Amino acid sequence: MSELVRVNDFVIKLANVNGTGSASANSLLMKAIFRMGVPVVGKNYFPSNIQGLPTWYEVRVTHEGYMARAGQVDVMVAMNAQTYAQDLAEVASGGYLVYDSTWPRTEQLQRDDVTILGVPLARMANENFEGARARILMKNVCYVGALAALLDLDLDIIRELLEQTFASKPQLVGANLKAIRLGYDYACEHFDCPLPLRVAALDATAGHIMIDGNTAAALGCLYAGATVGAWYPITPSTSLMDAFSVFCHRYRIDEQSGEKNFCIVQAEDELAAIGMVLGANWAGARAFTPTSGPGISLMSEFIGFAYFTEIPAVLFNVQRVGPSTGMPTRTQQGDLLSCAYASHGDTRHVLLFPANPQECFSTAVEAFDLAERLQTPVMVLSDLDIGMNDWMVPELQWDESYRPDRGKVLDAAELEQMEEFYRYVDRDGDAICARTLPGTHPRGAFFTRGSGHNEKGGYTEDAAEYQAIVDRLARKWETARTLVPPSIVEEQGSDIAILTIGSGDGAAREARAMLAARGLGFDYLRVRAFPFDAAVAGFIERHQRVYVVEQNRDAQLRTMLINDLAVDPEKLHPVLLYDGLPISAGSIVATIENDLARGAAA
Repeated sequence: MSELVRVNDFVIKLANVNGTGSASANSLLMKAIFRMGVPVVGKNYFPSNIQGLPTWYEVRVTHEGYMARAGQVDVMVAMNAQTYAQDLAEVASGGYLVYDSTWPRTEQLQRDDVTILGVPLARMANENFEGARARILMKNVCYVGALAALLDLDLDIIRELLEQTFASKPQLVGANLKAIRLGYDYACEHFDCPLPLRVAALDATAGHIMIDGNTAAALGCLYAGATVGAWYPITPSTSLMDAFSVFCHRYRIDEQSGEKNFCIVQAEDELAAIGMVLGANWAGARAFTPTSGPGISLMSEFIGFAYFTEIPAVLFNVQRVGPSTGMPTRTQQGDLLSCAYASHGDTRHVLLFPANPQECFSTAVEAFDLAERLQTPVMVLSDLDIGMNDWMVPELQWDESYRPDRGKVLDAAELEQMEEFYRYVDRDGDAICARTLPGTHPRGAFFTRGSGHNEKGGYTEDAAEYQAIVDRLARKWETARTLVPPSIVEEQGSDIAILTIGSGDGAAREARAMLAARGLGFDYLRVRAFPFDAAVAGFIERHQRVYVVEQNRDAQLRTMLINDLAVDPEKLHPVLLYDGLPISAGSIVATIENDLARGAAA
């Protein structure tokens, strides 16, 4: 038996086969730990092919509340014979591997520094349940029972979760409890339970929920007043529209008349989807589309049209690994440049970077307000790690006094008082022109054209008139810089710093703590939007060395910082992690320490 002793600070990884129903069992395990008051986060690694390929689910138990991938495995539940060697190799020294001993695997499971625990899961399921599908499903529930004994989980909490999950099908509660007890009793009888790795009840999850970013973003769209959604299904963004549809059918149907106050369209492709969104926004609705990198590529011309004609729109890019089809079910931050400068010609687009599902909710609302206030497309750049994984975040908060910021929209009374209305005249000096909605007043009519136009909205190929429009759009970019969410800055007087965006936040904060424990103090800045607010340039100026942490190969965030700000490129040291797995603090620390060592040796 290993001498490792660790309470509420370890990682469980469950290796299975896609399509065997393991997701429910894995979710039950994670939720049970959460209900015990212990912070936890789940990371799902699943194949893009729906055939029976390997899939893994990683549960990090973390009393410190860290939400990033830990980068090591302490307890491996190896349910897939095809990946035994890989799964065993991944276990940290002193860790444990649990496997289905119905079929002996002695020759394949050999490591002197890992404790091997065999539980006859398939045999128990076959002897106690009827039907092939039921046996497969209950085998997974049996390993949850075994882990409950090994890790000292609260069986009463597991029972409560099962009763809530199957409230409409009470007959399933008994079967699942039986499977839990089979695994639990076997582990208690054959092993020293609990292990030195164990869960102990805390009170650290009060006021928190478990939610994924796509669900939170969909809820934010609902609260922001969005009524139109158009999309073409693409991993990993499809579940965002699925969730929005569920919310709309629950909250946007008049109880008395049955009339629906929403329109959701699955378009024939991404081009049609963004076209519908622009048409709805032009008409006065709040409309959006969720997509991923390939979708942005197809939408680029329409995005440029919206930028030039100044039609508000909201896009959610749940980023995945590219280029081309890439790895659709892995995570990355590889679309920064393609989104920032989408379309041909001189274009720059507002980007927002939520760091977790809680911010997906609030950022969705900010995106609609900014899009209408600035009259331009606004893109929310999440990623698969945020969008599809389960995170522990504070309960979502809502200000009941919120009212949508529609920006400069002229009503009938205002138009009646105007001598004449011209769509692209900057009357306030902030480069944002007043717009009108169709049907408001005859005086508010104008022609929306993606070709060259002047400030009156008329067609032009006149050099000076065209340049006046694009120069005003450049000035509007500077107005946007004052309106986007400000960066998060944490300084303690160090001359070295870490800078990141989005899902890099959790890992970067943990890395900062690890480096501090080694005597290296780092300041920190998290960028929340593009264009970069005024704090970013000043922060870089105050530091000799800034490590830019991002999840792509080509240092796209670093490139944007150099292009958008007058900063010294030599100060920006890239930390690039782009293997498709969620970023870990250890990988950041290793990269920074290697760079510091090279600098010291130079």
